[in-house]
Amino acid sequence: MPSIFAALSDPHRLDIIETLMRDGETSAGSIFDMFDISGPAVSRHLSVLHQAGLVNRKAVGKQRLYSVRPEAIRKVSDWTLDHRSFWEASIDRIEAALNEDEK
Repeated sequence: MPSIFAALSDPHRLDIIETLMRDGETSAGSIFDMFDISGPAVSRHLSVLHQAGLVNRKAVGKQRLYSVRPEAIRKVSDWTLDHRSFWEASIDRIEAALNEDEK
């Protein structure tokens, strides 16, 4: 099973997630129509996103409908915010060190 971050590392998969966040539940056929890649490639990307727990998939008749799992997106957001404070503190330390060298 791919990790959430590995699944989001591909630009097409990230675009699919952004599309689903914007448009809500969407059929696989509609997603295929939005991208300039083959249907099988889109299908593989959707499968990776589903296996990583980023999207829900349900069958309605012959259609497959996909939607974003909000709790998974929240997990990504929380991780990003946690690491943001680390990088901001690191940048502050670098800036302080550079200012000290200038004296």
